[in-house]
Amino acid sequence: MDTAPRGESPAAASPGRSGPGTVVWTERFLDYTWTPEHPMQPARLKFTMALADGLGVLDGVELLEPATVDRPDLLRIHTPDYLDAVEHAVRPVGSHVAPPYGLGSADNPVFPRMHQAASTIVGGTLAAAREIAEGRTARAVSIGGGMHHAQADSAAGFCIYNDVAVAISWLLDHGFDRIVYIDIDVHHGDGVQRAFYRDPRVLTISVHQHPATLWPNTGWPEETGAGVAEGTSINLGLVPGIRDAQWLRGFHAVVPGAVAAFRPQIVVSQCGVDTHREDPLADLELTVDGQRAAFRTMRDLADRYAEGRWLAVGGGGYGLVRVVPRAWTHLLAIVLDRDIDPATSIPESWIEAIRVAAPRVDPPRTMSDGGDIAYRPWDGPGGSIGDAQIDRAQRAVDLAVLATRRATFGLLGLDPEDPRD
Repeated sequence: MDTAPRGESPAAASPGRSGPGTVVWTERFLDYTWTPEHPMQPARLKFTMALADGLGVLDGVELLEPATVDRPDLLRIHTPDYLDAVEHAVRPVGSHVAPPYGLGSADNPVFPRMHQAASTIVGGTLAAAREIAEGRTARAVSIGGGMHHAQADSAAGFCIYNDVAVAISWLLDHGFDRIVYIDIDVHHGDGVQRAFYRDPRVLTISVHQHPATLWPNTGWPEETGAGVAEGTSINLGLVPGIRDAQWLRGFHAVVPGAVAAFRPQIVVSQCGVDTHREDPLADLELTVDGQRAAFRTMRDLADRYAEGRWLAVGGGGYGLVRVVPRAWTHLLAIVLDRDIDPATSIPESWIEAIRVAAPRVDPPRTMSDGGDIAYRPWDGPGGSIGDAQIDRAQRAVDLAVLATRRATFGLLGLDPEDPRD
């Protein structure tokens, strides 16, 4: 495969800030609060920052406070009518009719100052994008972001405004014309894919639970982009029960080759961690060790193909105590080049604070689940697919990989059946 850079990089994007990465954070992210029984609780962010601080990940790091996002930036993705609806939303009373704009549903109940809270999430991801585009950092992370389901004119899947799509649109207007978006949330990144489905400047890659088994039931291999953008939407759907080694085999069989072929100027990653085996809303079986391995690979891809430019955001993840804080503390550390040994013990001060805040939950003791992340690389259609001795889960992964590669790799100038591509 030809690995020479294609085109010119944005002139303003040479990192000048001291240190390898920027962390965007504000306590206002915690205002994104649904109902008490809702699975997405802002405590997961609070617990993450406390754990990262307790482990020294944030020592000497000046956290970047995001500015309030302006309406013109929201209009990059969302319609004026929808923005008005969010700003003036009130709780529905006694209605059994489908709520307008997706607001007031069980997934997206109306809460006070919803527009302001959702705008702050967008502001965080935009701040990260600006830091990279304006050359103050190579990498930036906002764990409050990742609301990838929000559509142009409706809320969906706990997402009001699509911060990732807004940031990508902004980057396209500020010197970037080859952007790779990698989404590893257990749910398909449908809102971001739809926003750029006809834009050849953005390659969207989503690795998710199979769409026949999980909402939003999109993300089939045949969804490949439209018009001049055909081949720039890549979807790998994996069957329930997939573990670390199987998931990583699938990821590495699709993602690095596609990134290499596209030659991005920046990598944008949605790092949802609801792929975890303890997550209550989905059916994959990853550990924090597998998730950490995926984060490290995305950093490596940005370093190799995008001059280190990497914008990372959060996303899904509903293991509020045992999963999200550890996984995203690893993410923060990886962005900052302060990788944490998975065997590291969790500070007793954090454990004691969790016992007070969530007394019914048994806190984790180390930064690892003991997951096995060793995987056998995909070896093409002549490998495990026809081998009766290979377990059915790996065969299912390989069949999914082949379907995805056959749908898109030829359009990227790659050989779908050659594992070297």
